[in-house]
Amino acid sequence: MAERHQLPPQIKRIELEGRAGGRPVVRYQLTVGIGMVDGKRKQLRKRYPAQAAARKALDGIRGAVATGTYVHPSKTTLRQACEDWLESKHRLKPSTLHGHKEKLSPVIAELGHLEVQRLTKRQVDNLVTALRAGGLRSPTEKVRKAWSPRSVNYTLSLLTAVLEDQQKQGNLVRNVAALVDRVTGDPKPSAALTEGEVEQIEKHTADDRYRIAWQLALAGLRRGEIAGLRWEDVDLEAKTLTIARNRIAFGQQLAEGTPKSKASVRALPLPEHLVAALKATKKLQSAERLALGGAYRASGYVVVNEAGAPLSPSAISSRWEHVLKGAGVRKVRLHDARHTCGTLMHLKGVPIAVVAAWLGHASSAFTQAVYTHSQPDAMKAAAQSFTRVVTNRDNSGSW
Repeated sequence: MAERHQLPPQIKRIELEGRAGGRPVVRYQLTVGIGMVDGKRKQLRKRYPAQAAARKALDGIRGAVATGTYVHPSKTTLRQACEDWLESKHRLKPSTLHGHKEKLSPVIAELGHLEVQRLTKRQVDNLVTALRAGGLRSPTEKVRKAWSPRSVNYTLSLLTAVLEDQQKQGNLVRNVAALVDRVTGDPKPSAALTEGEVEQIEKHTADDRYRIAWQLALAGLRRGEIAGLRWEDVDLEAKTLTIARNRIAFGQQLAEGTPKSKASVRALPLPEHLVAALKATKKLQSAERLALGGAYRASGYVVVNEAGAPLSPSAISSRWEHVLKGAGVRKVRLHDARHTCGTLMHLKGVPIAVVAAWLGHASSAFTQAVYTHSQPDAMKAAAQSFTRVVTNRDNSGSW
């Protein structure tokens, strides 16, 4: 009886029946308010084998509630947390959501069974090490190749966002993914083509039925913008081209939507060589439509095959590789044609703000840092200008 008076009101001594009629088992039941959870006032109820353990738990819980660090015990697994977070992303484009799912798939496969409250930094670190080494199994049971630093960091950023969401819901005190060091990468610099290489490509593709695709790529359009360009976006009379859609592939699907960003929606004045290339393409498609009759698919896209079907983004990239090989030009990505456009415009004195607007960038600083490159020819010209300055100074006879 004395013990009951000594116990705080949140702890109650109870006796449970022993096994097979044995002596009663004493337990100390803790019932304590833990504040608001999901908009409702909640209590925690738990039994302990000893009074001291119950008192210690009570002190810890009251202290955590007072400082706002208490989290209600939850059995939510990392798989559930990731799936709930992905399900909540209603505003994302299907392609972006697909990318998120792909990058979170190893998290779910390797750590998804763990409760989020039991996840440790060491476990996330181990996953990073495994991804960098390669060998993990994908959902289709294929062996994953070693992931690049960029892909690993992408996954870490998503996992950090998932656990941050759990923190906001009151299920976590600390976000262990935010504590994991990001992988230092050594990104390969983009390979902008030289003016001479561009001339080689243009000469080689003079009779290429997909010449317009390469002209648009070298004019700075993204692959998805080229694949999604429709004739209704081209005004040959006004000599303008409007970038209003983006056609991309993700998984086994093709999707068409708005361009990458608000700044990517833009209207460009067409130089004469692009006007001529577009007119030639339109004439070719009219002849093919006449020849095939009902078998021709009038899709309305600018870059199409002989039957009028639009080329997929991957098909455009594949043909680009053949173009470079045939032209005798070093292998670069199709996206490097976009870097080429920005670089050549910059080297010809076009203001960086104008280059950014042409490429569809919101930030001129980003354009300057990523899409303009000093080329060997430009460096040689700079050296020659320096030589002229020194020579003039020497000839003047004064220092």
